[in-house]
Amino acid sequence: MEKKGLSHTAYGGIPGDQYEPYVPPTTRLPEMTVVSLIMGILLALLFGATNTYLGLKVGMTVSASIPGAVIGTAIIRGLLRKQNILETNIIQAIGSAGESIASGVMFTLPALIIWGFKDQFTLAKIAVVATLGTILGVLFVVPLRKNLTVDEHGILPYPEGMATAEVLVAGQVGGQSASGILWGGLIGGIYKLLSGAFGLFKEEIEWNIPGFKNGVFGFDILASLMGVGFIVGLEIGLYMFAGGLLAWFVLIPLISYFGAGVPNPIFPSTVPIAQMDAWAIWSKYIRYIGAGAVAAGGFISLGRSLPMIINSFKAAMGGLAKGQSGEQKRTNQDISVVAIFFGVLGVFITALIVPQMKVTWMGALSIVLFGFFFAAVSARIAGLVGVSNLPVSGMTIAALLASTLLLKAIGVVGTKGMIAAITTGATICVAISIAGSLAQNLKTGYIIGATPKYVQIGVLIGGIASTIVVGWVILMLNQAYGLGTDKIPAPQATLMSMVVKGVMTGTLPWALVLSGVVIGIILAVLKLPILPVAIGLYLPLHLSTGVLAGGVIRWFIDRAFSGETLKEKVEKGILFSSGLIAGDALMGIVIAFLAYKGLSEKVAIFSKLTIAGNPWWGLAMFVVLGLILYRYVASNKKEA
Repeated sequence: MEKKGLSHTAYGGIPGDQYEPYVPPTTRLPEMTVVSLIMGILLALLFGATNTYLGLKVGMTVSASIPGAVIGTAIIRGLLRKQNILETNIIQAIGSAGESIASGVMFTLPALIIWGFKDQFTLAKIAVVATLGTILGVLFVVPLRKNLTVDEHGILPYPEGMATAEVLVAGQVGGQSASGILWGGLIGGIYKLLSGAFGLFKEEIEWNIPGFKNGVFGFDILASLMGVGFIVGLEIGLYMFAGGLLAWFVLIPLISYFGAGVPNPIFPSTVPIAQMDAWAIWSKYIRYIGAGAVAAGGFISLGRSLPMIINSFKAAMGGLAKGQSGEQKRTNQDISVVAIFFGVLGVFITALIVPQMKVTWMGALSIVLFGFFFAAVSARIAGLVGVSNLPVSGMTIAALLASTLLLKAIGVVGTKGMIAAITTGATICVAISIAGSLAQNLKTGYIIGATPKYVQIGVLIGGIASTIVVGWVILMLNQAYGLGTDKIPAPQATLMSMVVKGVMTGTLPWALVLSGVVIGIILAVLKLPILPVAIGLYLPLHLSTGVLAGGVIRWFIDRAFSGETLKEKVEKGILFSSGLIAGDALMGIVIAFLAYKGLSEKVAIFSKLTIAGNPWWGLAMFVVLGLILYRYVASNKKEA
């Protein structure tokens, strides 16, 4: 079956029930095959592991649908010499679930480690939480599928879902290959090996600035940060950088200056400010200010989205009330209503009785109720702005606050209450992430003519399969570096831990947090994007400068090309940057494993060289990496 491309009606213009998908309903092709299952699960593990590393490092993840579609096309069409778009679609659907599990787990459950409850953070707990969240996220979206994809055809744009469909169709007719991801992964992995394992240059470089008390300027010269920067672009990079400058060139020097003559420690620090360096001040003071700004950004974004959320929920419920038609066309087959009912009931009972949960009846009820509400909202918002722009953190914080207050109201407080609250919030967070991913995949499937039931089952399989590897990566990184440190800041989980602990115990330094909230409000009044600036304020400046470097390269590409050529170059750069992120993250996991086993010093063969510790040498290596990225994207060489 060879077709030129998607019909113009794929983007609307006709009622959804009249749209003829790329593969007609009467055509039956293998979808959930042994190949698609195995390759999809492998991609889910890959995307789960890499996004866990990236998220714990910089507080964000990268959507896996388009890279999954590119890799799936390369496998099915390139390696196996088959021409089956539906089989390729199942590979990317299963694979994309890995990123969703990484977001859901990594944003929340590491709070247990940050609190010191390491015995509560087990692979068994992660598996149960992620599995229950995945089941809810899938089952709550199934009844909404027809309303979201068919009834709202041309109304909900699903930008990333449509882009994934275009990539899949382009693969059928000889479009972009996976070579960009593969080359990026190879270069990113080698770069990480030279720095992180062999010690040829330092990954974190910094200079003390004369005239600023504890004024520090630095770079995290990581391939993954450059890749993220290219993907998000210069504007977001500049906003993050501005937040970092505010923290490291204004707040830290001011705290150092005014605190130099104070003999006693100021809460929450246990040592006087005069004895603290820039990193200590960032850890004890700046992170709370940043957390307040991030929380303000999340709630302001949520508030601005409230009309959309309310309308989305009403529309979703309206679609649910209409029900599914009695047609049994292949493209109209879903998981059965009976399976949905017993699946949700099973989640509620499991949350009550399984010892890994310990959420009480109120927590179990919160999981189902808030999971249903936010899953429906997430599925619809994904149709408006895409999975990459889902306000997962804002929705999770709202669910966490409500759940924590409800648990506290029935007397579940202290350590027990904190564990129950974060476990409840984590399950809901996974459901939110999975719901958005599934809705997007169902739209892609609707456009190309996939069987919805197989897409739903595929996302369920991919999510459950990813749970252990995500948990293992978190445990290993904690063992190697420690979560919540400057090496692995775990910004989202740290924020969630502050929210829950603050509500339960009232021990937060509220003056610092409220200062951050005011900064967020000021940004909103000035009509500046709050979250990028707040994240830059919250994270070390070194991370923001690395992201900015990638954004600068994207800016040069945007200025050098235009029209269709620019579109092709940006796509080429995004694929290569995705490879840089994957290569860096995978090699980072390998290096963390070496540290976990105590082998780091044995492989760091260049670390004793004088030049290895020179920050200018490290910066030069980062510039070389940037030149490689630019030359690759700007090159006119056609990919195979």
